[in-house]
Amino acid sequence: MAAQLRYATIREIFTRFHASEPEPKGELEHVNAFTLLVAVALSAQATDVGVNKATRRLFQIADTPEKMLALGEEGLIEHIKTIGLYRNKAKNVIKLCAKLIEEYGGQVPSSRAALQALPGVGRKTANVVLNMWFHYPAQAVDTHIFRVGNRTGIAPGRDVIAVERAIEDNIPVEFQQHAHHWLILHGRYVCKARKPACGACIINDLCPFEDKTA
Repeated sequence: MAAQLRYATIREIFTRFHASEPEPKGELEHVNAFTLLVAVALSAQATDVGVNKATRRLFQIADTPEKMLALGEEGLIEHIKTIGLYRNKAKNVIKLCAKLIEEYGGQVPSSRAALQALPGVGRKTANVVLNMWFHYPAQAVDTHIFRVGNRTGIAPGRDVIAVERAIEDNIPVEFQQHAHHWLILHGRYVCKARKPACGACIINDLCPFEDKTA
């Protein structure tokens, strides 16, 4: 775990991220808050590519809690059986739909506590929805962000909550909205786990990682 970078260095890093991609987007396909919530819940221990492939047809016929509930658990399974842990995820999505209808009139709530109270929704999923749909600067820490945060010293921490807090505490406020997308994309395509592409990295000269590749 690298030491926490200085404020000026972090500002320069995110200035470069912004210049390279001013409006980074999440890669999960969705058409509204509900389908985003379902897509993120399905993406646990799965790839965005795999989730998108499964949900394109699903969201054409079930883009509301009512339609998804009518589809039923077995009907949902037929659409998502290529995704890991699909049976448990289908069960949670159907329960989630029932709770959204019963307690929130079929609308996705905009508080972290309310989102986390939904079946199958953890803090990371809640933060993604808060950030991407409600435009709240919540930081959803996945394996990519955890790795990049610790490897670079942008947001070091021994667990995901510590990294989340380090992002909130140390990244300038004007970069908070898109911070987790920049870090996810950087970790997914450049600062990869086994063989980081340091030669193609736009923050190579600012990064203290000791085992840089040529």
